[in-house]
Amino acid sequence: GQMTHVHDPNQAPSAPPAVLEVAFRDCHDASEYADAGTWLEGIPGVLSVHLDRTRGVAHLGYDPAAVSAERLRARLKAAGYRCDCQDCSASAAQPGHPGQMDHTAAKGGDKGHVPPAHPGHPGPEFSGPGLSGPELSGARLAADEYAGMDHGTHAGHGEAMAQDMLRRFALSLLLTLPIILYSPIGQRLGFIYMPLFGLSMAWFGLILSTPVVWWGGWPFISAAWRALRQREANMMTLIATGILVSYVYSVAATLVLGGDVFFEAAGMLTSFSLAGHWLEMRSRFATGRAVEALLKLAPETARVVHDGQETEIPLSQVVVGDELAVRPGDRVPVDGEVLSGVSYVDESMITGEPVPVAKQGGARVTGGTVNQTGAFHFRATAVGADTALANIVQMVQNAQASKAPAQRLADTAGKYLVFVALGAGALTFLVWLLLGSGVIFALTAAVSTIVIACPDALALATPTAITVGVGRGAKIGVLFKNASALEATAGIQTVVFDKTGTLTEGRPTLTALIPVAGITEDELLRLAASVDQPSQHPLAAAIVQAAKDRRLELAPAQDFDSLPGEGVQASIEGRRVLLGNARLMAREGVDITALVTEALRLAKDGQTAMYLAADGQMSGVVSVSDRIRASAVQAIQTLHDLKIQTVMLTGDNAHTAAAVARQLGIDTVIADVRPADKAVRITELQGPGDQKKGHPAQRRRVAMVGDGVNDAPALAQADVGLAIGAGTDVAVETADVVLMNSDPASVAAAITLARRVRGKIKQNLFWAAIYNLLAIPFAAGALYPAYGILLRPEWAALLMSASTVIVTVNALLIGRIGPASTRSLPADGGPAPTPGD
Repeated sequence: GQMTHVHDPNQAPSAPPAVLEVAFRDCHDASEYADAGTWLEGIPGVLSVHLDRTRGVAHLGYDPAAVSAERLRARLKAAGYRCDCQDCSASAAQPGHPGQMDHTAAKGGDKGHVPPAHPGHPGPEFSGPGLSGPELSGARLAADEYAGMDHGTHAGHGEAMAQDMLRRFALSLLLTLPIILYSPIGQRLGFIYMPLFGLSMAWFGLILSTPVVWWGGWPFISAAWRALRQREANMMTLIATGILVSYVYSVAATLVLGGDVFFEAAGMLTSFSLAGHWLEMRSRFATGRAVEALLKLAPETARVVHDGQETEIPLSQVVVGDELAVRPGDRVPVDGEVLSGVSYVDESMITGEPVPVAKQGGARVTGGTVNQTGAFHFRATAVGADTALANIVQMVQNAQASKAPAQRLADTAGKYLVFVALGAGALTFLVWLLLGSGVIFALTAAVSTIVIACPDALALATPTAITVGVGRGAKIGVLFKNASALEATAGIQTVVFDKTGTLTEGRPTLTALIPVAGITEDELLRLAASVDQPSQHPLAAAIVQAAKDRRLELAPAQDFDSLPGEGVQASIEGRRVLLGNARLMAREGVDITALVTEALRLAKDGQTAMYLAADGQMSGVVSVSDRIRASAVQAIQTLHDLKIQTVMLTGDNAHTAAAVARQLGIDTVIADVRPADKAVRITELQGPGDQKKGHPAQRRRVAMVGDGVNDAPALAQADVGLAIGAGTDVAVETADVVLMNSDPASVAAAITLARRVRGKIKQNLFWAAIYNLLAIPFAAGALYPAYGILLRPEWAALLMSASTVIVTVNALLIGRIGPASTRSLPADGGPAPTPGD
């Protein structure tokens, strides 16, 4: 096929690992990819192979020092694969490859990183030799990656293959119908005419069936020949064997042997197999539509503001630092930070949250989200392949392309089934011959057996369910990093939550003001905020913010002093003011008896209560707490409904932790844990594991939910790490699952979805296997002696295709069921939408 080659401008002379993207043009069958993968891994110099069965694309990580891209192409061509190959940037590599997604660039950390030009967009004006200096600006190349984000060149690749199948099917059917009419089937239907031009039945069949077999059936025959050269057998081997046995025997009967022919079987077998594969491919490529839908979210153009003038430019020309204008109803073109203006933005396509989020100066906006009412200007902070949208698409594609443990099982089973089918066919033929039923009857039974035993459904059982599941997850803001993460999530028994920022909002707010008689609440707050102004503590920030919200005039603090573990002191308007705990008051001789009970009551509810004294006299109690997320109670309840044990792991004191756990209904609390010890606690929860080989069941499968800041080791130690509130920072390296919205309810949604996918995989594998085991004896003619029923090869082909379609449709049904509640309260604290909306 035509090949495009893009050199990686990043490649240093020492040649880091490179990636070759291969789009297979004629692998029409999911089972072929298992063989292709094994064969590709055997090529010297190939470091990693990732096959995406749903898109028909492979990524080969190779060492340029050991093997060149040209050599790899030659090997593919020699092995009989027609494919488009091209080097692609490391960010398009699948997970596990050394060059996988440059996270520093994705996080905007490494500004010097110049992403390689993308295959979809070679961008010659940038990769030319004279343009390597600072004028390259780095960002331009990154912008170009938007065009190639889904490997632009291969976007319609699957569609084209499916169309080709449809064309072959339509023409084959047209040629096969007359053969059927003039065959014994036609005679049984009352069609008694003789073929045209005085041809015999045999010659008429030969002339019409030859193009059907050699052109219509070419995808099967060429694939079977390829497999044979690799000393493999796959499903295409079975179909091709069936078609060729019936055709070759009939040709021999026409030219030499004489006797009955069954060209109609060869024609119908080809046509029905094409129809089945076309349906299978259509649904297989439809499963990848979720990604295409995501890609279409980015608008084609953006409005850049220069010296107050707005100009519309193609999206690929936007660079980091550009000022962009967004009008009401526009899609936000790239990620950035709002400079001016106020609006609400619908971010549901990224987070799954239905309620628009308020945006004003300093707020982050994400490319692909929809602006609602207002207009605003923002500065671009990430473009092209570095945007959140590009990262999400990348993750979804990586997950869909990755191989689940169940897939390896299915591939192995498929391998054996192929040999079982070929053996059963040969055995059937011999048995009927020995029973004296005649060659035609024996051949019919043998061909039917070979065709119906195609374990095609088995090869698709897992990938279709995973592709649909991952796509469905992306729609509700749950991103699985790979198929193994999806499978592991389904088996979770214990969920561990980090408290701050996960179950709570992660930022303390003022919750109570209790002044002594003669002082107003405002006066108490004004003094507390004035003392706290110079402090760096988050609790102090909450008090100062509350005073600002009430528009109170703060007095400057003199002689400020922070007393670790006790509180702060300063002189305000000439008075010596203390704000802190009981220890500080006792040391300074302040009598706190009047408010002790109030303070203890607040502390019991998990709030941090602080005493305020002016000139040695008690003035009141100020309390601050980290508010519980509105959706957290529902989230814990849903997990309990799923029979999952909940644990809270926090660095907070036991008192506060117990109060929060009580309000949420959490089973177990582990408090006073230093960040470094979190991973150890996860290991303890997982239990002993299988040191004694006899008791592997004791180990619990634990998921950790955290915001990823100090939770990285714990996320890595857990069986499944879920990063919550990742927002635009999608590339949370250590997590297996990223929850795009900051809603703990998504945890239950992720587990429900994963369990549903696991259920579908089990159903699919069961139906595919049972179907094959039942179909083989039926096709071999086990019912013939008693009931006179013999399955003709063409019906065997139809049934084989039907099983594949059933498996695929069953997987697509995952998409119809939405997890109960993946929604949380709107950002502005308005009424919450009802669950299940």
